[in-house]
Amino acid sequence: MPDSLHPTRGRIVEERDDIVVRQVTEGAAIHHHPFFFVNAWDREMTFLVLVSHRTGRPQIWLEWQETGALVQLTDDPALAEWSVIPSKDGRWIYFVSGQEGKRVSPRDGSVEVLVAFGGAEMREAGMVGAAMGTTALSASGRYWAVPVKTGGVSRFWMIDTGRGTADVFLESPTIGHPQFCPDDDDLILYAGPMTDRVWVTDRAGNRRRIFERRHDMQWITHEVWRPGHRSVLFVDWPNGMGEIDVDTGAVGTVTGFPVWHGAPDPGGRRLVCDTNFPDRGLFALDLDGVSVPRFLHAPGASSQGAHWAHPFPYNDGPVTVHAPQHTHPHPRFSPDGRQVVFTSDRTGHAQVYVATLRDTG
Repeated sequence: MPDSLHPTRGRIVEERDDIVVRQVTEGAAIHHHPFFFVNAWDREMTFLVLVSHRTGRPQIWLEWQETGALVQLTDDPALAEWSVIPSKDGRWIYFVSGQEGKRVSPRDGSVEVLVAFGGAEMREAGMVGAAMGTTALSASGRYWAVPVKTGGVSRFWMIDTGRGTADVFLESPTIGHPQFCPDDDDLILYAGPMTDRVWVTDRAGNRRRIFERRHDMQWITHEVWRPGHRSVLFVDWPNGMGEIDVDTGAVGTVTGFPVWHGAPDPGGRRLVCDTNFPDRGLFALDLDGVSVPRFLHAPGASSQGAHWAHPFPYNDGPVTVHAPQHTHPHPRFSPDGRQVVFTSDRTGHAQVYVATLRDTG
């Protein structure tokens, strides 16, 4: 493990009766948490996972919650920063490095190579969707799913972390933002092309589309599982959110609030989201629609990506956009539902923040 230990508790940037917001990182470098649908803490909240560029290239860092110490965990020259995903039990953090899949122990920094993907491009070109290189880990930690761009296709690799095996179980033109169902280790959500986004598959590669656009200007994006419901929440940008029952195919409306990135709490009762065009701030929403959206905080992030301000731009194929993901808040609840992690570049460099909700009702 790199010998880098920086005790910190962070700086309080806002305090109200109902919320306290703390800046976790500082310095003239990019910092961010894993992603809006990826857990940033282990289940017991022993540590907070973040990515920092402060050494000149992205590395995994931890904030140990008991002491507040920030510790550099990896020193890897080819770490793919958006591939990082921790296991819920806190034993491992998985990541892609170059053309290999690895995991690192938060306890002692030991690294294991689980799979070599061969001579592949790994990710699509660009800054969004499949180009980010996000990966999926099952709730049990047994299975790690990694999309790998190889020539004209994307190959979906399944790594059995218990047996140590790795095989391609599905091929498709595009496989982006994979997510294991939190209630089923044999069900994986993934994004297809921008015009045909919402798909699920089992570990045997039996895939099926679960949503089809109603018209060619409907912009479906930012899908995420709703825990405890076997359903998928999706953004109908900028008109609100819908919900798909993966077993029946039934589709309903969740909210007309302009959610951008939205992620539910572990119980599937509330959703935390950011907003854009215009940026209204971070909000918490009751997924059963009982209460109105609750304002949490104004992150002040630059949220780059001007394409969001326009009608659906992808009908004629991929579009080159400048949308650095570390400029987006991507809020995510903690496992106990009492905190929200987010990223903001309001200081001039992307930093990680944690909001503690004093009233979680």
